[in-house]
Amino acid sequence: MNETALSRPIDDESARAVSEAGLRLTLVDTTDDAAFDQWIAADFRGFLSEHPKPEVLAEARDYLRDRRTTAVYDDAIPSAASPIGTVNSWIAPVTVPGGGTVPGWAISSVTVAPTHRRRGIATALLGGELRTAKALDVPIAILTVSESVIYGRWGFGPATFASEWRVDTKRVRWAGPPTGGRLSFTDPAAYRETGHRVLERVMAGRAGEIGLSPYLADRLLGPLKGNSDADKYQLVRYDSPEGEPEGFVSYLVKDGDDFVRHSVEVDYLAATTDAAFTALWRFLLELDLVAEVHITTRGVDEPLPFLVSDVRGARVTSVEDHLWVRILDVPAALTARGYEQDGELVLGVTDSLGFAGGRYRLRVSGGRAHVEETADSPDVTLPVSSLGSIYLGHDAARGLATAGKIEGDADALDRLFRTAVPPRLSTWF
Repeated sequence: MNETALSRPIDDESARAVSEAGLRLTLVDTTDDAAFDQWIAADFRGFLSEHPKPEVLAEARDYLRDRRTTAVYDDAIPSAASPIGTVNSWIAPVTVPGGGTVPGWAISSVTVAPTHRRRGIATALLGGELRTAKALDVPIAILTVSESVIYGRWGFGPATFASEWRVDTKRVRWAGPPTGGRLSFTDPAAYRETGHRVLERVMAGRAGEIGLSPYLADRLLGPLKGNSDADKYQLVRYDSPEGEPEGFVSYLVKDGDDFVRHSVEVDYLAATTDAAFTALWRFLLELDLVAEVHITTRGVDEPLPFLVSDVRGARVTSVEDHLWVRILDVPAALTARGYEQDGELVLGVTDSLGFAGGRYRLRVSGGRAHVEETADSPDVTLPVSSLGSIYLGHDAARGLATAGKIEGDADALDRLFRTAVPPRLSTWF
């Protein structure tokens, strides 16, 4: 994150709202280990995790120190040092259709203590983050959510969806192409630099993925401190026949009642080529003494059923919203991405928070967009949350129109925004 974003003062409007509720909103000095530890512990508490041990706190401080870290305190509590509200944020590049990136204001660790519900804390935290991002000219805000009913009120819309799979490896056989290259066990420390390069290629290869900080990348390579299953993790790398690193899989094996029916929990599978993808999947499906492979945060177009002998042996157990996008600057956001068809539309964007509302003429020629404000009647009218849902290319326009959340020529909107390859975010932040 650049220094301007890190040191941006706390939002005045949010600070006033919190003060009127008898609370205090402030930036946390992340160089003050004691204060930062209290914030980290409050974050853990908010997501129902156990209280972090000293080595976990030390690791978290090192990883998260460069984020913009905000807290709400209740100074009426005697000797109160623990925040009752938390959020942090940073600028992350988001891959968009066409292969480019757009700066995204990534928002994470949004928690409110259950002792202080319904006092406007979440409203102040989220509103302050959006106003800060807007002041810094960041075109979009992004987040991944634990609850899907919360963030629409701030203009976020679900922009990518993630699939979860369970594969019965006693039922299926490999039915994909021949696999080559070299698979080998490694460990996160030895593979870290190479693994980061692989992840950079993965994140650049699909709309919806984001540039990863060291923290977000390292936790995909192996467990962080405090993980009770740390000793069970395995890391397998894939290198091409020419020796080029092209992928890896991090996983752990869970014991079963029957020794020949263990289950594999895949933490992350990274592949920059089809050869790496098929070799790593074949490795997982042919593991000895394993009866099931479980994996999450895959794309909605995962080709797994076509790689096995019995398509019913590879089951999608859920498809859920994953990355939520909030447009803050319509012209900057729409010109950052590419388009697979040319065309022209006038968009009427409504925004109850006042960041991005207006009428915009979108002209696409040669796959690139030109956007300007206009007074012309809109061909399509939609709330900013619906614009966020279609922004990365997801096939959502017609569904949103059916739900009454897009008015006008939804088919034309779909033809312009939809991409042949659906967007995906394959991790959490």
